[in-house]
Amino acid sequence: MSLNTQLSNGLAALNLQVKAEQRQALIRYLELIQKWNRSFNLVANSSDQQLLNKHLLDCLAVTPYVSLNAGQRILDVGSGAGFPGIPWAILYPNTRFVLLDSNGKKTRFLFQTKTELQLANVEVENCRLEHYQSPGQIDIVTCRAFASLAETLEKARHLMTLGTSLLALKGRYPTAELAALPPDCRALSVTEIQVPGIDGERHLVEIGTSAESVPTIDPTIG
Repeated sequence: MSLNTQLSNGLAALNLQVKAEQRQALIRYLELIQKWNRSFNLVANSSDQQLLNKHLLDCLAVTPYVSLNAGQRILDVGSGAGFPGIPWAILYPNTRFVLLDSNGKKTRFLFQTKTELQLANVEVENCRLEHYQSPGQIDIVTCRAFASLAETLEKARHLMTLGTSLLALKGRYPTAELAALPPDCRALSVTEIQVPGIDGERHLVEIGTSAESVPTIDPTIG
């Protein structure tokens, strides 16, 4: 079965309507991962089925539960091979995405992917999360296989203004991580996600912060 057919079946199982050019971009993206993985070790297993089910469909399966709107600025931390930022950017061309990773090889791959797929809504930054300074407001911080919820919130604290949320893609229900959240943060939702071809548990966690937890911004600056 061709990769195109497998992707079409996966999208149908998720009940996602994707334009033909977007489907081709997703396939080309997987091909780029396979090409660059030999030298850059982007993912542990780059077989067609693993890339499609474990990585791509895993990221696409959460999109019905995520509000990605035109003009929003989404920060994908520890982006690695570009999950979930690249697939989301393909599906939401009017939403802006910043792909952040401290590994230079991985950001080289991300920049090459942005260029080849002509993703004008994508920026690539080679930087650690705690050192990144955004030129504009971040609406959503997202991560997948990055760090614990508490650690991610600690490192992203300087980027989170009132209304910024953290969207974390997790495996099993993160009971311990939720219990360890800072007192000024709370889980807004924890949604179980069904991914075609994946038997294990998958969850999307949304975390919000209180007004007291966001950094104070001096309006006279800038």
